[in-house]
Amino acid sequence: MGVTGTSGPVMDRDEVDRALARLGAEHEAIETSLLALQDHAGRRLLEGAELTGVTKERWAVTEAQITLLWTYFDAYTDALRTARDVRARRRWSSREDLVELTELLRGESVTVAGGAPSPHGGAARLSSRYSLAALVDRMNELYAASLDMVVAADAVWSALPARIDLLAAELQRTRALAHSVGVRPGEHPSGDDLERITRTLTKLREQVVSDPLAFWQRAEGSSAPGGGRPDTTVYDREARALEEVRREIDAVLTVRQDAEQRLIRLRDVLSRADRTLAEARTARGEVLAKIAATEVPVVSGPPTALQEQLATAAEYRRQGQWHRLSPLLESLERKAEDELLRARESLTAVTAPLAVRAELRGRLDAYRAKVARHGLAEDPLLVERYDAARRMLWSAPCDLRVAEQAVLRYQQAVAELLGAPRVPGQGGPEDRRGDAAAHRGDSSA
Repeated sequence: MGVTGTSGPVMDRDEVDRALARLGAEHEAIETSLLALQDHAGRRLLEGAELTGVTKERWAVTEAQITLLWTYFDAYTDALRTARDVRARRRWSSREDLVELTELLRGESVTVAGGAPSPHGGAARLSSRYSLAALVDRMNELYAASLDMVVAADAVWSALPARIDLLAAELQRTRALAHSVGVRPGEHPSGDDLERITRTLTKLREQVVSDPLAFWQRAEGSSAPGGGRPDTTVYDREARALEEVRREIDAVLTVRQDAEQRLIRLRDVLSRADRTLAEARTARGEVLAKIAATEVPVVSGPPTALQEQLATAAEYRRQGQWHRLSPLLESLERKAEDELLRARESLTAVTAPLAVRAELRGRLDAYRAKVARHGLAEDPLLVERYDAARRMLWSAPCDLRVAEQAVLRYQQAVAELLGAPRVPGQGGPEDRRGDAAAHRGDSSA
């Protein structure tokens, strides 16, 4: 088999027929792809849109690539038609025909006017020569790049504007609801948030429509056309912000529904705190009268600030200022519970000496009952110590420290009579009669 030009060995008839069949199939596939690209919804949108930014720049390049694609395809079609015509001259092609077909099918036989840009930059060359195989490769490259840009733009347009519109509709419903409960710009932070979200979504939609590729994230490592996903970072942030505002509005709505009951509960808690403080003041006077040598804490009056805030809350409810009432009620509920706790602690602190006296009385009577069960109720020393302790505990004012010592001496005497260990903190008596004499002096104090 001879050799021709730069195309290598001359092809035989079977090789020519197989090559023509393969190139014909490639021609059909390329034509189908180009027609699909021509009819692609994304390409039609790009042609009719007022583009900006990176999308405008890339679409200018892509339009030139698509135009060049059709130019390449037309040249490819003409070259394939010429090769088919040469093959159709004779049933059994001559050597001259096979040489010509080899050059057409394998050589750089296709000249494209206004071809690809110069590899060194600058303006495009006036014409370029390709083999059919190289031309197919070049068309595949241009098609992949063009389809990538069209698919990416279409994916963003298909995803983001519709989602933005849905969020904007939800935003309008939330704004109407917010307005009904007094949440307005300049009067409530959530009203300001709604205004900001509105401005952001309006601007976002304009940007997405005019520059969709600015919101496209290419998948790392992907070489397939359209490999990636729309960038929803801004949209997601505003959706979360709107959800936070909706929760705030729901809280205000809950306040509108429950305001009266919450105000009633607040008045009740503050009333209980006032009554408890009044009881503590009364108890303090009683303690000062009945208990001697004891420091009794001063009981403060009810805080007027809480009553003033409660009146303000009632006024907010009357005027329907729910957005102002909501935080005020939450603050008042915490403060009212704290005030009730403070009042109870004051009452406990004030009445502590009375509780101590009551405990000493109970202990004294319990030991006397124990003595009676053992038949020792008439023991002179026990009677004397009991009477001394009782006079101290049932007299006013009562000195708790002295009374406690008297009760301990009575317990000690009981313990000694019953043979039990002596009460800690008490010395052992030298003589029961001596103790009795000593305690006659105590009882006269």
